[in-house]
Amino acid sequence: MGVHQRIDRLAKREFKKLIPHRAFFPTVHDILHFEGLNGPDGIKRKSPGQDEPWHYIDPTDPNDNQLREMISDHLHNLTQALRDKNEQRAAFEAAWMAHAITDGLTPAHHYPLEEKLEELRDGQGLESRNTASKKLVLPGKTRRHQFANNWEFWGAKGVMTTHIMFEWGIATTLAAGRMANTAPSGNDVVRIKSEGFMPLFDEALNRINELQLYDEFARVGWTRRLARETREHLMPEIVRTVALAWYACVIEAEKTKKA
Repeated sequence: MGVHQRIDRLAKREFKKLIPHRAFFPTVHDILHFEGLNGPDGIKRKSPGQDEPWHYIDPTDPNDNQLREMISDHLHNLTQALRDKNEQRAAFEAAWMAHAITDGLTPAHHYPLEEKLEELRDGQGLESRNTASKKLVLPGKTRRHQFANNWEFWGAKGVMTTHIMFEWGIATTLAAGRMANTAPSGNDVVRIKSEGFMPLFDEALNRINELQLYDEFARVGWTRRLARETREHLMPEIVRTVALAWYACVIEAEKTKKA
C-alpha cells in the first residue's frame, strides 16, 4: 500500500530542514529503491523464514532488545556510510532503518507474534517457516486441530487477519489526507546531540503504547477515533522519529570527521 514509502518521503522533508545544505545524504529516490521488493518485506517473499528481519517488540519489556539492537546496527552502519560518502550503502541503511523504526512503532507489531506462532506450531520456532506454504498453512496434530490452528490465525478476528486489517486501516487513513505536526521538536533535536537516538525511540514507543490503538481495534474494529488518532498522533510520531534517526547519523558522521 506504499505506507513505508509515504513515511520516508515525509520524514525526508522534515529531515532536510534540520541538516546543513552541504551535508551528504542519499536522495529520497535512492532510499525508496530499497523499499518494496528490495526492502525487508521483500525478504519474506524471496526466502521465507531465512534471514527475515523480525520487527516486533514488547513496549512493556525493557529487555526486549532484538529490534533495538537491529536499529542500533543500522545507526552505526549509516553513520559509517555517510562518513565514507558511500551513497548506495547509505541509501540501503537509511531505508532499512526507517522500515525497522516504522514497524517497531506500529501497534500491530507490539503483539507477541513469535510466542503465538510457536504455540500454534507446537513449539516449532520461526526458522521452521522456511517455505511459502509453511508460512501460510499452520500444522496440527490432526486435521481438526490443524483447522482450529489456521482458523485462530487466519479466520475472522484471527491473529494475522487482525494484524493485516489494522495495517490496512492505517494505509487508507494515511492516503485520505495530509498530516500536520510531523516536524521534530527543537528539544528533541538538541537531545539527539547529547543522548543519541535510542532514548527518543523508547519514548516514542511508550507514547504510542499508551494510546492502546491495537487493543481497541481488536475489540471494536476500525473507528473514527482510531482514524483520528492515527492521523494526528501515530503517523506524525513515526515520521518525526525516522527523521530524528537520520539526523542522529548525520550529526555523528560530521562529529567524527571533525575529530
